Amino acid sequence: MTRVRSSVAELDRVRLWHPFTQQAEWERDDPLVITAGEGSWLVDENGRRYLDGNASLWVNVHGHRRPEIDAAVREQLDRIAHTTFLGLTNPAAVAFADALLQTTPPGLTRAFLSESGSSACEVAIKLALRYAQLRGEPRRTRIVGLRNGYHGDTLGAVAAGGIDAFHAAFAPLLGPALHAPSPIDDPAADGLAELLATQGGEVFAVIVEPLIQAAAGILVAPAGWLARARALCDEAGCLLICDEVAVGLGRTGTFWASEREGVAPDILCTGKGLTGGYLPLSATLVREELYESFLGGPERTFYHGHSYSGNPLACAAACASLALYEQDGTLANVARQSARLRERLETAPYPVRGHGLLLAVAGGGAAVCRAARRHGLVIRPLGEAVVVTPPLSISDEETDLLADALLAAYADAA
Repeated sequence: MTRVRSSVAELDRVRLWHPFTQQAEWERDDPLVITAGEGSWLVDENGRRYLDGNASLWVNVHGHRRPEIDAAVREQLDRIAHTTFLGLTNPAAVAFADALLQTTPPGLTRAFLSESGSSACEVAIKLALRYAQLRGEPRRTRIVGLRNGYHGDTLGAVAAGGIDAFHAAFAPLLGPALHAPSPIDDPAADGLAELLATQGGEVFAVIVEPLIQAAAGILVAPAGWLARARALCDEAGCLLICDEVAVGLGRTGTFWASEREGVAPDILCTGKGLTGGYLPLSATLVREELYESFLGGPERTFYHGHSYSGNPLACAAACASLALYEQDGTLANVARQSARLRERLETAPYPVRGHGLLLAVAGGGAAVCRAARRHGLVIRPLGEAVVVTPPLSISDEETDLLADALLAAYADAA
């Protein structure tokens, strides 16, 4: 099917700058213009349907145009779209925070709301540093991240990240972070142990992506790594921050990835799928002890915030999304579709890695993703890995279509 050259695409070329995109290539290409969606499907301006194989960048949970979430947003819109969270509150934000905190690992009692996963991690890092200062440990000025780690694109998050292609150019702007080896290169966490043994007195927190380093290409940590990291942080007297922005909310099979090893972090960051893929919303969840350390005079105030913190529309969508997990049996569907996808992709030319519906085929890269478009599938690469992250609500039939399209794309690319 030949797509008609779009006036939207032409205007895009002269007005917009897309994220993580080489614009020289973009301007030569004939971009896909999406105008609608339904369930697991995207619809372009010519009416062609594409299976949303990356859940609109890993955020869509229950499908596009889910009636329950649509209704929640419309109902909130009839009341008020936004009001500041500085000095005020609103019912949707309160209900959302209460519902979310009922799902978390033990000990997390407070939610600080932002709009992106990167902001959630930025808040976590700043909170952890300030907590060390407030408890009389000013020498603790360093965050420890991991090689191959990714926590977003704000400066604190970049400092903790460990992907040179994304982060190295911004080194002159970054704070004094330390980096331990990636779990795939250090399965017993011995490198982290050595770092904390020698410099732990300077460290206020260690930030990790539990289970999977997602942006590095869906790199799976060995079993037991996270539990060892928790123990090492306790020994060093520093906090453990679990960045569950990509791996949480059921994406990897359990509601929180840290559940797999029974780990309760001091701070948990979440975002992406919180609203079911509708609106920007993230949260930084902390233990009561951390929260209480900020109580007192003005000098203990946490001076951080955003204009759209606690946005009622986003929080209403999130409340509706959280309610659908139990109603739909979302986690059971993730387990079923993950197993089905792995079975159907056994004949792929490269091995499949990951957990739940955060999977990657370990080769093929951009060429396969381009070929997949011809078979009605939208997916994206991370390096040479082809990432497969459909909505968590994907059906048996759609999973089969995804696998067939992906295998056909590999055949075309070959």
